[in-house]
Amino acid sequence: MDHATYCAEVVRKFDYPRYLSVLYAPREARDALMALYAFSSEIARVRELVREALPGEMRLQWWRDTLAGQGHGSVGDNPVAAALLQAIDTHDLPVEAFLRLIDARVFDLYNDPMPSQQDLEGYAGETSSVLLQLASLVLNRDLSGRAFADACGHGGVAYAMVGLVRALPWHAARQQCFLPKDLLEKHGVSSTEMFRGNSTPELTSAVEEFLGIAQIHYGKAQVALKETPSVAAPAFLVLTSVPAQLNILTADDVDYLKPGKSESPLKLHWTYWKGVRALKKLMA
Repeated sequence: MDHATYCAEVVRKFDYPRYLSVLYAPREARDALMALYAFSSEIARVRELVREALPGEMRLQWWRDTLAGQGHGSVGDNPVAAALLQAIDTHDLPVEAFLRLIDARVFDLYNDPMPSQQDLEGYAGETSSVLLQLASLVLNRDLSGRAFADACGHGGVAYAMVGLVRALPWHAARQQCFLPKDLLEKHGVSSTEMFRGNSTPELTSAVEEFLGIAQIHYGKAQVALKETPSVAAPAFLVLTSVPAQLNILTADDVDYLKPGKSESPLKLHWTYWKGVRALKKLMA
C-alpha cells in the first residue's frame, strides 16, 4: 500500500467527514489533504493509544522532531509522516502551524480541567482552526487576510465545540472534560456526577450555553466566508454539517452523557453535495 492510500484509509476510518470532503477537492490536492488529515487523526488519537501521559508525550515529541528534520530512525517507514513531509514541501505549508497543533494536543493526555471559555477557544484555534487554515493553503497557498483568518478561526472553534459535545460521553467516562471549568461552576455542575454518567439539569443548562457560543462562532464564520475565495470551499465543507448537528444537540430530549446517533454516510454525502454548491455561492 503506497503512502497516499494508507493516509486515505486512516482518514476514512477515523475522520470520515473530512475523508468525504476531500472527494470534493481538485484531484491534484487530494493526496496532500489526506496526508494533513491523517496527521491530525494520528495526533488526536495519541490519548487512545497510551495508558499513561509520558508515552504520549514521547509520541508527540517524535512528531516534533520529524517536522524539525530531526526524526529518529527512518521517517520514511511511517507512511503518514512521509506523506505529510511531502505535502509540506510541495505546498510550502508553515511548519510552525503543525507544531502549535501538536503542543495543543498535549492537553489531551491529562485530565486537567479546561480553565475557561477563552482557553477552550485557544485550544480549538490551534487544532481545528489550524486544520482549516492548512487545508485551505493546500488549495491555494496565497490565501491570507482578515476575512480568511476569521473564517478559519471562528469556523474551527464552532466545529470543535460541536464535536466536543458529541464526545462528552466518552470523555466523561475517562474522567476528562473539555467543557470550561468556569462555565460548569456558573451552572453548578457536579463533575463527580458527570463522571459517573449521571446527567443533571445543571449539566444540560451548561451545555446549552456552550452550544449557544458555538452558534455565535458559526455565524461569524459565515460572515467571513463571504470574503474568502471560493477555491477554499472544500476545506470548509465540514462546516456545512454544523447547523444540523446543533439542531440535534439542542433537542428537548437530549442526554449529553449518552452517545448520540451519527449521521449516516449517505446523508452526510448529501449534505456535502448541497453544501459545496452553497459555499461556492456564499464565498467570494
